[in-house]
Amino acid sequence: MSLSPRLIALLLACLISALTLAFLTFVEGVTSTMLFVVGISSFIISFFLVFYAIELLVFREVNKMYKTIHKLKIRDFNISRKSIIKNTNPFKKLNDEIFVYVARKQKEIDELKRLELFRREFLADVSHELKTPIFAAQGFIHTLIDGAVDDEKVRDKFLAKAARSLDGLDALVKDLVALSQLETGEVRMNFERVDLTHITQDIFEQLEKFAHAKQTSLQLKSFHAGPVWVKADAQRITQVMTNLIENAVKYGNENGRVQVNFEDDKKSILVSIRDDGPGIPPEHLSRIFERFYRVEKSRSKDRGGTGLGLAIVKHILNAHKAKISVMSKVDRGTTFRFKLERMD
Repeated sequence: MSLSPRLIALLLACLISALTLAFLTFVEGVTSTMLFVVGISSFIISFFLVFYAIELLVFREVNKMYKTIHKLKIRDFNISRKSIIKNTNPFKKLNDEIFVYVARKQKEIDELKRLELFRREFLADVSHELKTPIFAAQGFIHTLIDGAVDDEKVRDKFLAKAARSLDGLDALVKDLVALSQLETGEVRMNFERVDLTHITQDIFEQLEKFAHAKQTSLQLKSFHAGPVWVKADAQRITQVMTNLIENAVKYGNENGRVQVNFEDDKKSILVSIRDDGPGIPPEHLSRIFERFYRVEKSRSKDRGGTGLGLAIVKHILNAHKAKISVMSKVDRGTTFRFKLERMD
């Protein structure tokens, strides 16, 4: 038989009332009326006190613990830490502490699972990316070993292709090392006063032939003529700007335009790099900063690149305490934006 709070309170009230009456019978001068009143009073008071203590302080909190366990099963982790601190009920505090502890551990487990999945995907991506240039170079070299080396035209052609494959492998390894160092904090930023205008103009000169081949114009627009000074690591911010401008040219349309804008934003400089290319579909925007993520894998492969450029850009800007955002519309172009601390 299961004992409910009401039944327990009733039994204890009867016992207390009976014991009270038993003691009063030994007192001289106590009438039957007095015994009746005391018995009823002690029964009622004892019943409600015991019922309140058991129902509110024990049973209700135990039921809440069962509900907590149910919430944990369905992974509902909504609870306020303030509610634990303010509560004086020990059962309630115990219940909430258990809930918070288990919730925290569950989130840690979920994060470990996410990292494990990420690790597996990363290893698979690295293996795939390394395999392509290695197999290509291996094929060209084995063809030469098998006799094609005697033909000068074939030899020069295959050696050039093998060299390109190995160059791509070298670039991939360098990007992997750079990304790893950025993520682990091994690379320290050397912040100084940097002129963004000068950096951008140098990049335009470096990419002039590449842009000319695609008949793409490179434009710089600034809120004022002359230097635009920011607090940044010159080498790393040059790497960011080069990557974004080169990507804008690479993935933009033929006869297109790439525009770099500097806007005054009080204590910051807002930098935007815009192209008028085919744009990025909405479903890809949230993932383009992931390692090896490519919007169009086949076309990206044809155009070169390691697939790590935007991931490196994001980490460098994070080290500058800046966030990069992207806005894009299909057939309307893409714009990357970030802010840097201004230094006049």
